[in-house]
Amino acid sequence: MRVKGVGRRLLIVLAVLAVLIGTAFWAFRNVGRWLVVDDTLQPARAILVLSDSTPYRAMEAANIYRQGLAPEIWLTRDYDNENDNPFARLGIHHISEEDYNQQVLERLRVPTAAVRLLDLPATNTTDEEQLFAKELRRVGGDRIILVTSPVHTRRVKTLWHILVGNHPEAIVRYSAYEPFDPAHWWRATKDDDVGHEVSGLLNARNGFVAKPRK
Repeated sequence: MRVKGVGRRLLIVLAVLAVLIGTAFWAFRNVGRWLVVDDTLQPARAILVLSDSTPYRAMEAANIYRQGLAPEIWLTRDYDNENDNPFARLGIHHISEEDYNQQVLERLRVPTAAVRLLDLPATNTTDEEQLFAKELRRVGGDRIILVTSPVHTRRVKTLWHILVGNHPEAIVRYSAYEPFDPAHWWRATKDDDVGHEVSGLLNARNGFVAKPRK
């Protein structure tokens, strides 16, 4: 009887382990899809290009602008373009990300007058969203469109709700030009994008216990 009891407990443990392994495998396979958010486009005060992934995000912003959904595209300054960056100390001209984005928008026929470069630099997504929200409140507007990479969209939306709330409203869109296969993210995602986004979400949900990197 004792042997049967041990066997029964062993079967229960194996069954629990099988469920846990199956759940972990399912989560691993589907986390790429879960990270992608694509809100329905609506008219907004401005289209905001989050830094990184040049030229893809600027290309998507130009596409949205040509649909007549917003009168302006806003860019942030590259923090590395400040006077304390190593290029400046070496006397080397550093072509910054905003320079590239402006060239992309110009090439895609976005009028120069429709592109705004915000004054203050931003070091990460948290800084950018706070800067965008502050500027939007200053100029007036109930809605903005945030353009980023597919894998970055859920964190962008989550951060906006945590930092800003529901007003002004943020529509989050990803760049369709940027390569990303959410169904097979582990095959092609560069570096640790998915892991970085998951850890960033956990950090945000836990009150930013770690300083955001990007």
